[in-house]
Amino acid sequence: MANESSHIIAAIVEHKPGVLYSVANLFRRRGFNIDSISVGPIEQGDLARMTITVKGDEKTVEQVVKQLNKLIDVVKVSRLDPAKTVTREMALVKVHVPDTKARSDIINYVDVFRGRVVDVSQETLMVEITGGSDKIDAFIDLIKPFGVKELARTGITALSRGSKSVRIEE
Repeated sequence: MANESSHIIAAIVEHKPGVLYSVANLFRRRGFNIDSISVGPIEQGDLARMTITVKGDEKTVEQVVKQLNKLIDVVKVSRLDPAKTVTREMALVKVHVPDTKARSDIINYVDVFRGRVVDVSQETLMVEITGGSDKIDAFIDLIKPFGVKELARTGITALSRGSKSVRIEE
């Protein structure tokens, strides 16, 4: 795609079965890949917030946003300006630790990246790291030489900075 860039879409949706399928199916029909998606309940218990990150050109993303707005279970859709948005992601990384020196080095890296060791075994450490995607990528690149045994990432969640909110007026 020409002028392809990353976009963050926030959607307030009804918190019920089938909504995630409907949203994902809309992207599938458009031939559009979702880079990440996170979903969770919000302050209004019957609603949930979806944070969807996609790469694409401006015109295609605008079309997807318009079509999302037409879905019955979607209450509100907004595009977030990456420059005015706080984004976070969480990763659990299980790392091979062949010896005490490697264990010590990995724990030092975890401290530098403000992560936490959440599980320890004879041969592995499991690390929780939270931050921007670039921070998580940098941590993973740093510990790859030790051997990443397993990795799970949540996908991006995001909120606009300041007083601007994506919410339903009561």
